[in-house]
Amino acid sequence: MSETPEFPAGAGPHEPPGSREMAARAAALDAADPLAAVRDRFVLDAAPDHASGDAAVYLDGNSLGALPRTVAGRVADVIAREWGELRIRSWTESGWWTAPERVGDKIAPLIGAAPGQVVVGDSTSVNLFKAVVGGVRMAGKGCTEILVDATTFPTDGYIARSAARMTGLAVRPVEPARIADEVTERTALALVNHVDYRTGRLNDLPGITHALHSAGALAVWDLCHSAGALPVGLDAHHVDLAVGCTYKYLNGGPGAPSFLYLRESLQERFESPLPGWNSHADPFAMDPAYAPAEGIARGRVGTPDILSLLALEAALEVWDGVSVDAVRTKSLALTDFFLECVGVHVPPDRARSVTPYDHRQRGSQVSLECRGAGEVMDELIRRGVVGDFRRPDVLRFGFTPLYTSFADAERAARVLGEVLGALPEVGTGAAGTGG
Repeated sequence: MSETPEFPAGAGPHEPPGSREMAARAAALDAADPLAAVRDRFVLDAAPDHASGDAAVYLDGNSLGALPRTVAGRVADVIAREWGELRIRSWTESGWWTAPERVGDKIAPLIGAAPGQVVVGDSTSVNLFKAVVGGVRMAGKGCTEILVDATTFPTDGYIARSAARMTGLAVRPVEPARIADEVTERTALALVNHVDYRTGRLNDLPGITHALHSAGALAVWDLCHSAGALPVGLDAHHVDLAVGCTYKYLNGGPGAPSFLYLRESLQERFESPLPGWNSHADPFAMDPAYAPAEGIARGRVGTPDILSLLALEAALEVWDGVSVDAVRTKSLALTDFFLECVGVHVPPDRARSVTPYDHRQRGSQVSLECRGAGEVMDELIRRGVVGDFRRPDVLRFGFTPLYTSFADAERAARVLGEVLGALPEVGTGAAGTGG
């Protein structure tokens, strides 16, 4: 089967049943879903005024996760009591000082890491810079290049090129599938996206990491579109460094701090290019000479952003009793079902999937190529189906199994079909937002 098939009328990956039966199947799948009750842990939209009883469908968790119900009360308490009453005492009495490592240990099992290897703080871009420059400094002598995923999110490329200029190396873009063939003894490291932000393609983390190590290079992974959506297995696959955002599938809120993973066996060798006072072995000594802290704390820089950090900590409570394996199982079922529904509802020759059908190569989003994606997405949002798009012609639908239902998937495909059927001639659209 082609990985980017056309959707002829009434046919998807296999001959689907009719539209009514798809809605009935969605209801049955939701009734049998072991994660269905987790949806109630989130604040989700009520039905829009123009809808006929259907709740609005949110399929943009790959850009910004929905609000967990635990967050508002926790943030209110942080502001009113910890900041408002305890003030400076909260650094010790409320655990503010240890929050970067504590929250990191909450994220660790979601990405397959043991405690003490993840620290939370700073933006994704800042942590990418730390990881790439720190990785180059740990690389063997004689390295002359950094490999960068040729399909990467632009920031990763910007950071890699800046790091290369600072360290005297060159940057060489390589398609992820070609990294195993292109890495050489001159390669310091490769910076690779686990999931392609545009197409939703899942790259081979175990295989690429092994190939890099076989050549003596380090593996640095960007987990922005996989953390919280599928098993990562950082420790099991001996990843060296990894970075990820927390506002997508981890639902930490807009601008929530990023995380940095540093394999335990490398921590003594890690030399941060941003040696802030918070990563000093004795921060309050105010020593003009820098001495790095032990362990993952050397990944810190400056004063932690406490409000957003503790909002994230509260958001992570939605994972109580939930396994990443169960999330992955539902993710694949949701995206399979959505693709099948698109085959039922979308007019002929109006859209094709650029997301692989092969489960081994699929993240937790479905990207559809169609003409006029900007106007199409605008109309979908107006009708209560929220996704996003990437120029010039890709619609993105992110499936967050913690709160996305099969009914959401069916309704999104049905409304997409209505929109495409009603817009025979569309233009190029406007800009999308988010990562």
